[in-house]
Amino acid sequence: MLILRYILTIACPDRVGIVAAVSGVLAAHRGNIVESSQFSDTESGRFFMRLVFDLDQATEPVLLEHFTPLAQQFEMDWHLYDRRRPPRVMVLVSKAEHCLNDLLYRHRTGALPMAITAIVSNHRELAHLADWHAIPYHHLPVTAATKPEQERRILDLVEQTRTELVVLARYMQILSPELCRALAGRAINIHHSFLPGFKGAKPYHQAYNRGVKLIGATAHYVTANLDEGPIIEQEVERVDHAHSPE
Repeated sequence: MLILRYILTIACPDRVGIVAAVSGVLAAHRGNIVESSQFSDTESGRFFMRLVFDLDQATEPVLLEHFTPLAQQFEMDWHLYDRRRPPRVMVLVSKAEHCLNDLLYRHRTGALPMAITAIVSNHRELAHLADWHAIPYHHLPVTAATKPEQERRILDLVEQTRTELVVLARYMQILSPELCRALAGRAINIHHSFLPGFKGAKPYHQAYNRGVKLIGATAHYVTANLDEGPIIEQEVERVDHAHSPE
């Protein structure tokens, strides 16, 4: 018997009995729930659930066979992940190296369990970091005239490397609406302001000019509306008049 840990995510129309039905199927196949969180959004009428559970690997096909009709009954969008397999991530950067450095360090130490498929940049400056970490580096320069072709090559790389998530780590290019649609729900941006305040370029300078006393950083999904995608996580830090934008 090989016990593995799985993650099950669910989104569906809200109704009575979802939690009982899901936990019942897991219990029937001797799945042991070790973590559970759920949320009912009254505005949208949607229900969201995330379960972490242990299961005998040999039981997984049978569980899926019995869970699929349940998912159809409740109109679920659902995904089952094996915790042993880290997500495949592509990182987009420009010239600033601090975000990439942090991601690479956390990846190397195991703090961020992910498989980095490639680093893509419109400049050559950070190739040495990719070389040091033995990660493929793709230099794809871009101008206004070549942007459609450059973005097509990014999508080709996403497909070729079987990338599941694209992370923009100070990638100083605005993605076209076409690329945003192609990567919908699969691209994350790290913006150095406490959104929705100070969108766009030089947010620290915007904050400094307004005299704010709290600055922040935001991770959000990328959409065609600049810095307006669904927020994933945020952090803030207090500043005072002695701090410069730099």
